[in-house]
Amino acid sequence: MTRRYTVGVIGAGAVGQTVAVLLAAEPWCTRLLVTSRAPDAACGLVTDLEEARQLVGGPHVFTATRADMADADALVICPRANFTNTRTADVRMAGLAANAPVIAEWAHTLTGYPGIVVMVTNPVDVLARYFADLSRARQVVGIGSATDTARYRLALAQHHRVPVETVDGYVIGEHGDSAVICASSTTINGRPAVVPLDVVTAELRDRPRRINSGIGRVRNGPAAATVSALRKLLAIEDGTDVLSVNRGGVWLGIRVQIASGQPTVTPLTLNERETAQFIAARAKLGAAYRNINREGAPSCR
Repeated sequence: MTRRYTVGVIGAGAVGQTVAVLLAAEPWCTRLLVTSRAPDAACGLVTDLEEARQLVGGPHVFTATRADMADADALVICPRANFTNTRTADVRMAGLAANAPVIAEWAHTLTGYPGIVVMVTNPVDVLARYFADLSRARQVVGIGSATDTARYRLALAQHHRVPVETVDGYVIGEHGDSAVICASSTTINGRPAVVPLDVVTAELRDRPRRINSGIGRVRNGPAAATVSALRKLLAIEDGTDVLSVNRGGVWLGIRVQIASGQPTVTPLTLNERETAQFIAARAKLGAAYRNINREGAPSCR
């Protein structure tokens, strides 16, 4: 019998709305809590989902307080501060100074949280670590590399004109400009794949730009990655994901095998180039974390 879970969604923007809609279709999510820094947004989303529930079913949905969130089995953290991102490179890292105080506020509210936390807000790797350190929550993961991996497989499948289901390959490290494409271990139909790194790198960069240009903000990929992670971490199903987890004190994307809700890191075999990139990504994320306090966010001590 499927267990029943309560999930809290913090943030009712584009990603929060999409996560909530996807969760409403999951039979194991029987109670959905929504909160936002903009109360009207949370109220509007809940009202919308209530109407949908009358037509197609789904979980009971509520506008929640901060205190309510502590009772959820899992939390999805996806608020975004109000700021204008003008960067053309290292775009995701641009949100660090603005978003870190928002994440810190929630971490202090949820100190000792015993459930599962999925961080979505960018820069996701740094902020997953920040939330984990401040809150001391039991389990904090970030999504980002899962979306990159999906994009990579799509790009390679399109290049080779094969079904995407035949492609097995991963993107790890930072969810950002220092992402590591694991070309040396990528296969198509179980055989080593020829990976044109310039082509797939350009496509990984261009896909989110096309989405932003067309519909305003990336939403469906991160939301689906979030629900995929929750299914596994709540022991609904077993499988492999690419999550940002703690590796020696630094959160970064890595392949994780999850069985009965228990994640086990299963590192990929990297060649010399990929190893150097992974080390560089780790150093970059560590440096970004140390910059949080210098940019005005609350202390992480």
